[in-house]
Amino acid sequence: MLTKRTQIIPVLVAALVFPAAALAATDSGDATKLGIADAQAIHVPALQRPVDHFRHLVHIAAARIEAKRLAALRQQHRERFATLPGGVTEATLESIASCESGGDPTAVSSDGTYRGKFQFDYGTWESVGGHGDPAAAPEAEQDYRAALLYSRSGSSPWPVCG
Repeated sequence: MLTKRTQIIPVLVAALVFPAAALAATDSGDATKLGIADAQAIHVPALQRPVDHFRHLVHIAAARIEAKRLAALRQQHRERFATLPGGVTEATLESIASCESGGDPTAVSSDGTYRGKFQFDYGTWESVGGHGDPAAAPEAEQDYRAALLYSRSGSSPWPVCG
């Protein structure tokens, strides 16, 4: 008489050698597909496929590459707008920004007309080379564009805060 252990061993060996057949046989309860007449069907949990693991690794690598690319773009952007034009000082810009928006680069006026740290309207923003929404632009670019405007027009664009 065979013990349970000796009945299970051939099923396990078959599951290792022919995993797809073992899963099919155990799912259907037909152990004879494995060539084992007296064996009892056992449940074999589905294993993670190597392809799924590979896709996961590729996704992680792509996310890391994208993060590095974005960091490099941010650094490039900071360097591009690091030097303020026209001899305008950071202190001057900080004073204007503090009064206009509390220094918040994402600030938007209640009616939506004035946007960003220096409360640019779209026309003024475009006149100093800005594109898109001033409140969506990086803070360094807003500082740079405000310095351009200040070097052209002085404090007159900010009648209350300039």
